[in-house]
Amino acid sequence: MNHTPGSDYRIETVESQNASERVRFLVMHFTAIDFATSLRVLTQPSAAPVSAHYLVPERNDPSYPHRELRVYQLVDENRRAWHAGPGKWKDRTQVNDQSIGIEIVNKSYCETPVESGEVEVGEETCFFPEFDPAQIKLLIALSKDILARYPDISPTNVVGHGDVIPQYKIDPGPRFPWQQLAEAGIGAWYEEETVQRHLEHLQGNTTSDRESVRRRFARQLADYGYGIDPESATDEDISLYTRAFQYHFRPWKVDGEVDNQSRAILLALLEKYFPRKLSDYPGINTGILAELESE
Repeated sequence: MNHTPGSDYRIETVESQNASERVRFLVMHFTAIDFATSLRVLTQPSAAPVSAHYLVPERNDPSYPHRELRVYQLVDENRRAWHAGPGKWKDRTQVNDQSIGIEIVNKSYCETPVESGEVEVGEETCFFPEFDPAQIKLLIALSKDILARYPDISPTNVVGHGDVIPQYKIDPGPRFPWQQLAEAGIGAWYEEETVQRHLEHLQGNTTSDRESVRRRFARQLADYGYGIDPESATDEDISLYTRAFQYHFRPWKVDGEVDNQSRAILLALLEKYFPRKLSDYPGINTGILAELESE
């Protein structure tokens, strides 16, 4: 936005080449509540205020007032919305400052175990309804417009709330169609044949112990963008970030285990988006590196 100078001074404009867009990330959320409640929570003052730039409703929601789906803009893109908290991605903290947040109406939720004294009874149970196809179509159109306005949002900078702060969040959850969005040009996804190639190599390499495999996976997660510190991460931290990765890229099996399939998917993503980082990893197929160097 250009500012009009006051009457007592003049502005001389010389455009600097040393600048970039403020917005670098696009963060997807699910609301876990219906449209009317979402709209109220995201726009009205409260003890714990939250907001997002956009809200995308779903069909068959009795609280939604229109026949056709509409995108609701709640915060101007030039302003900071409160949607990602102290999230971290790549070399950036406070993701709120550099992102656009989209809340998608979807009533997913988790039931926490019942506490009996100091003992938890039962395991956490989560319910993840499918996203409305018409809603996703609208989300894709909105996201494409956002990406056209902000070229610094690379495919690996389109993330979920659970990617940037997995200690507290899991949205948009395992039902979110990340692959469909990637096929429409929004966000990152891997090539199946590349995963298979890495998987075959990993299955033939059985010399690494569990601890070194998990520590190496943590490093690769950090190289992709996750906010884990590979050196200081506890075993619990590695499981937590692995689960976040699986929610995004292997939603059919989310268990926090660093298995060969999860490793192969992450290597395929690194090969596609950050290929030069593969040379830093021991045990990588040298044929792959030779192919990358010849490109």
